Amino acid sequence: MEALPTAGKRRSRLARIAGRLRKTEAGQALVEFTLILPIFLLLLFAIVDFGRGFYTWLLVTNAAREGARVAAVQSDGAAIDARIYDSFCDNYPSSCGLDPAKLSITKTNVQGSRGSSVAIDLSYNFQFATPIGGILNIVSGGNLTAPTITAHTSMRLE
Repeated sequence: MEALPTAGKRRSRLARIAGRLRKTEAGQALVEFTLILPIFLLLLFAIVDFGRGFYTWLLVTNAAREGARVAAVQSDGAAIDARIYDSFCDNYPSSCGLDPAKLSITKTNVQGSRGSSVAIDLSYNFQFATPIGGILNIVSGGNLTAPTITAHTSMRLE
């Protein structure tokens, strides 16, 4: 029959194993990665949606300018709308950089008297592509919504 190890031998074996585990840094990188990952994801989400928002703002601003230019030469409302949609669509409505259903157009003083101003106002309901909107709502207590991107352009009628 084999003798059971004594308490001293058992403790020394456990001490050797524990000492070996403490000398290595096997789990440290995993713990650090899990602590930093949420911050990196928030940064990535913010960069993606900021880029999309900036691109949308550029398209909406350019569309308002194009619409005002067509309106300034005494064109009718249908021609103005067509020029606005053509500015961000390759083939309306199938291939557009923006969703035309989320765009609202307001035209003021179309085909007015020469020398007066015509104004084109566009507003676009932007939607986040990443979960950053939901995260910001949790942090803010539900007060934030997706932004509405607007553009205003006025030109003198020719």
